[in-house]
Amino acid sequence: MNIGDVATAELTVTEADLASAVGLEPLDQFPRVFATARLVALMEVAASRLLRPLLEPGELSVGVFVNIVHAAATPPGATVIATATFTGREGKLYVFDVLAADDGGEIGRGVHKRAIVSSERLLTGALKRTNL
Repeated sequence: MNIGDVATAELTVTEADLASAVGLEPLDQFPRVFATARLVALMEVAASRLLRPLLEPGELSVGVFVNIVHAAATPPGATVIATATFTGREGKLYVFDVLAADDGGEIGRGVHKRAIVSSERLLTGALKRTNL
């Protein structure tokens, strides 16, 4: 992978992608617009696509840092495209500039960092945290 390499991920916003779907209790009220959590997820997918060719069998990439601004609301039915651009490495971390836009223009941007890890080691560590 070279600095400047780019990958994208595209999503048509459904009811499940809305902030209004994020609440856990009846009093958790959020608007019927594209959720920030889903924006971050879409940016992660774009960045992870750049790392695919680097993965060995039994490995995957995981997000370890996200710093974004979600600056504009997107309604249901709109299409959002996230773009990740590889900017370099910080030790074992791969660093990406991420940007997302809908038909009206930019809706968010920031920095995302990912690591390549062993799937088995990740799951084993997670299970230890739950005492299962």
